[in-house]
Amino acid sequence: MVVITGASAGVGRAAARAFATRGAAVALLARGQQGLEQAAHDVRAADGRALPLTVDVADAQAVDAAAQRVEDELGPIDVWVNAAFTTVFAPVTEINPEELKRATEVTYFGFVHGTQAALRRMLPRDRGTIVQVGSALAYRSVPLQAVYCGAKHAIQGFTDSLRCELLHDGSGVRVTTVHLPGVNTPQFSWVLTRLPRHPQPVPPVYQPEVAAEGILYAADHPGRREYWVGGSTVATLLGQRIAPALLDRYLARTGYDSQQTDDPVEPSRPVNLWEPADGAQSADHGAHGVFDNQAHGRSLQLWLSRHRRPLAWGAAAAASLGGVGTGLAASRRPPSQRERLEVSLRRAAHSSSSPWTKAWGRLPRSWR
Repeated sequence: MVVITGASAGVGRAAARAFATRGAAVALLARGQQGLEQAAHDVRAADGRALPLTVDVADAQAVDAAAQRVEDELGPIDVWVNAAFTTVFAPVTEINPEELKRATEVTYFGFVHGTQAALRRMLPRDRGTIVQVGSALAYRSVPLQAVYCGAKHAIQGFTDSLRCELLHDGSGVRVTTVHLPGVNTPQFSWVLTRLPRHPQPVPPVYQPEVAAEGILYAADHPGRREYWVGGSTVATLLGQRIAPALLDRYLARTGYDSQQTDDPVEPSRPVNLWEPADGAQSADHGAHGVFDNQAHGRSLQLWLSRHRRPLAWGAAAAASLGGVGTGLAASRRPPSQRERLEVSLRRAAHSSSSPWTKAWGRLPRSWR
């Protein structure tokens, strides 16, 4: 049984469909009624069981009550996926305190509330998996997204502390994080923005189904502390470790334009900070955003990550075969003068000719 927060759209919506294709029962938590109803329809169409629940993850009591209802109606929670968030696209100086507080309550505290609700039910059973949907921006911040980056950094710190506590207690509950690249979700069409042009994910952009694939794999293999999805995520995180100051300067030059299209922001666009953009009277936004024409449907890096053990075995086998081949090649070549002399001396050392025995003993060790 799987619980997904932020399940009405974007990555959460794609993950719900992915779990449903395996016949899972999926509890869908989000604010938007219309989006939840359509997400539940997707789950049932994929042969899964759906329980849509209208919940604001910023409300700890509401999240815990939803978790209890899930267990009462669908059974014990096996996997809890935290994916809900909201944010503000703007320079730091243009974000007011109320907006910062609200976005942090949803994005950071929403993960905390979901994690704690899951732990209250998983720890007594000593089993279960919590998957935190992270981002490359949890390690490497970018301009214009201070609210989101701050929340994702906080989630990373919270999760690292929890992981240590679970290890200390010898718990069977697992927690893992899936760090994502730029994903083509509806958020760029409904987040609060003060940018002059329409927001967009930092290229390269991936489809939400790629993210969902990573989430499923992490849920099935929670032994790894975190997963990186997309080559750009790997490059970003490694770059941050090696040359953070260089990245600061690079993003200062490119970060504004790379996060905006050429189209102006429409004054009538919805904003989901305070109210859901996919409410009862709104159209369903689905999993995809408006960047289908440039989004990648596959990730070679994710495939390599999923198959790293067989690839490692293959590399080891190739190295072994290479060593055998080298040995065979060496055995086929004619013996060198040194090798012929060594063989002769070995034979002589075992004969009755004692001078040869003494000569063998006087040879340098590197020759013997």
